[in-house]
Amino acid sequence: MNKLFPVYTLKNECHDCYRCVRECHVKAIKIKDGHASVLSEKCINCGECVKSCPSNAKRIRYDINRVKAIMSSGKKVYVSLAPTWVGVFDYSASKMIALLKKLGFEGVSETALGAQEVSIKTAEILNKSEKGLYISSACPVIVEYIRLYYPKFAPNIVPIASPALTHAKMLKEQFGEDIAVVFIGPCVAKKSEADRHPNLITVSLTFEELNYWIKEEFIDVNNLQINPNESFVLANSNEGSIYPIEGGMNETIKQVGIDDSTQLLSISSLNAFDKSIKNLDPKKLDKKIFIEALACSGGCINGPCISSSKSTVNVTSNILKNVKYRENVPNAPKTVVEENYEAKPIENHIYPLNEIEEAMKRIGKYTEEDELNCGGCGYKTCRDLANALISGEAEPSMCVSYMRKIAMQKAAAMLRCMPSAMVMVNNDLNIMEANDSFMKMFCEEAMYEILSQSNDGLKGAAIDRIVDFGDVFKDALKSGKDIHKEHHIINDRIYDISAFTVEKGLLVGAIITDVTKSETNREKIATKAHEVISKNIAIVQNIACLLGEHMVETELLLNSIAQGYDVKTETQNNEASEK
Repeated sequence: MNKLFPVYTLKNECHDCYRCVRECHVKAIKIKDGHASVLSEKCINCGECVKSCPSNAKRIRYDINRVKAIMSSGKKVYVSLAPTWVGVFDYSASKMIALLKKLGFEGVSETALGAQEVSIKTAEILNKSEKGLYISSACPVIVEYIRLYYPKFAPNIVPIASPALTHAKMLKEQFGEDIAVVFIGPCVAKKSEADRHPNLITVSLTFEELNYWIKEEFIDVNNLQINPNESFVLANSNEGSIYPIEGGMNETIKQVGIDDSTQLLSISSLNAFDKSIKNLDPKKLDKKIFIEALACSGGCINGPCISSSKSTVNVTSNILKNVKYRENVPNAPKTVVEENYEAKPIENHIYPLNEIEEAMKRIGKYTEEDELNCGGCGYKTCRDLANALISGEAEPSMCVSYMRKIAMQKAAAMLRCMPSAMVMVNNDLNIMEANDSFMKMFCEEAMYEILSQSNDGLKGAAIDRIVDFGDVFKDALKSGKDIHKEHHIINDRIYDISAFTVEKGLLVGAIITDVTKSETNREKIATKAHEVISKNIAIVQNIACLLGEHMVETELLLNSIAQGYDVKTETQNNEASEK
């Protein structure tokens, strides 16, 4: 667990569902001992794993305490508020400002101001450029995606910083380099962007963190004191407010003015971006093409930390309702942050064929027919999983079909080798499955020979036609409880029957054990024991009699001796007195 990285996993909450692997566009997930962890060197911080995790094990770094620490130091902290706020929060501008100031911020400004500057500079670059491909730098996820996974397109990214970084510079130019700027918006990747540019954005918070902070401080938003004259610092935004909507950047570029030779395209989602540049050679383009590329489908209004249950229609409508277009847009930007995006490609290991084949065997893939490419593991193909196995990023247990096959083989082996009879019966009292011991125990020899050579065996047969204890299955299906029946006699054989529920009211099973030999041996042992006990009693009685006779004789002898002793003593006493 790396809490220094914007996205991390709580190991104890991760329940080996592999959903994060399926949802991760770049497979920046490592599975070890059934638990997922984020590979920070491969991650682009799109936040899809956070959105999709069913057990809430994927978490986003909590940075509120960092902001509080900066405030406690006495430094003035200003907010760069993402334009999506208009569609998410049902507050007026003055109320939003009052709320943020209540948390301790010195002032609040709209990131859309930086977006306006970026659009002006982008239009300027496009108008002066030759034919070729140009990709917007506004979305940090797209930027990282290109640098890591499409490095050949890194030179095609427009060489200016994002609206958030541009806006941060505008605030520092106005209020001083010693202020701190905190970006607040719906994006996880802004945390990485802030980490890379601490000189501009000190900390990045999400809308979810903002809502948590408000609750943590017990702020009564409804009764908050508002200054109706309070406004955003620097200025109120205009056309830059539509940046969060797909196509919003292109719309602002049109407001600036763009020559007819430039084609403006809007692409949102990583899948759509993949398709748009697949097999594309920028050098062969005969025109200027600018792509407004956003990682989230529909734009930033569907960011992973949007923290709103509103429909995208409502969010989009609220944003458009509050946009105020300028009649005259400046031809040159006041503030620009230049940035060149260098490629840092992920090293794709190409493993030799023999290693791939060995890895495939680990998941039961020996032939092409074995390669189902079902995607249950999270990877598109079985060979992709094999590559991940070799890289140490995956485990064989991730292959659902392989684990199912192993489980079935183990179950079949156990059933086949069980000395006891086993049978499964459905709610129609038809046999679903029966092992070899059951058929041997309850089928005639000739019938057993036929059934043992069949793949289905007794499948489909009515249980009542095979055994006379069908009532046990009926009771188990009806009650849903386990039933144990001892010493059930069939044709001079004694059986113990244990019925159990597999699916309540639908499927029950039973284990039947032949206890005839053990019961017979028990009777023999009991009879022998009774014989021994009788003999012991007789011996004891004889001993008692002998002891009784001996005691009588001893008593008579002692009495006679005592009496003789008494007579002799008396005579001696008389003689002594006469003298």
